[in-house]
Amino acid sequence: MVPFVKFPRYDHRDMATTMRADALRNRQRILDAAREAFTEHGQSAQMDDIARRAGVGVGTLYRHFTTKDLLVGELIRLKLSEFAERVRLKFEEESDPWAAFEGGFREQVAVMARDAAHQGMTFGTTPGAMQIAAPAVAELREAWSAVIARAKEAGVLRQDFAVDDVRTMMCGLGGIMAADARGVMSFDWRRQVDLFLDGVRTSP
Repeated sequence: MVPFVKFPRYDHRDMATTMRADALRNRQRILDAAREAFTEHGQSAQMDDIARRAGVGVGTLYRHFTTKDLLVGELIRLKLSEFAERVRLKFEEESDPWAAFEGGFREQVAVMARDAAHQGMTFGTTPGAMQIAAPAVAELREAWSAVIARAKEAGVLRQDFAVDDVRTMMCGLGGIMAADARGVMSFDWRRQVDLFLDGVRTSP
């Protein structure tokens, strides 16, 4: 039987002890501005534009994030860590294995649907940015692994389903969400979610 697990949280709280309050505020303003810029311009967003939106000097931006890769990687890390926290809560609060799996997946999709910056970010990112996000990638994989193992044990999820299948589906959904939002091509991503869940579910 899959044990009830309390996972360690990954965060950067130690950073808060070494940065002044005004530096932390500037960092948050930069991250907020970067999300806005990436929503509008995708990977072509420029660092000087992000600094302008944040109301800080370009030098201040580069003191926090010396390269664009570091900034993009931090945005991805924060979003994936948020996803992991939501999946953990589903595992801990939802006793029904399928409800935990379906609920966790639908919630992750809903969060991404509201975050235009994240929808296409992983497609245009670089290995350097993903290296920054790597701890949160591992955190999210660990959270999903517990949910998936419990669902398989209960006989409600295909035995060949893997953690990477969640990532693959999320990347696909992000792409069609972004295309739909830009008017490039119309997609019903909600229908794709229903088809995916129906296809991976099994009867015990």
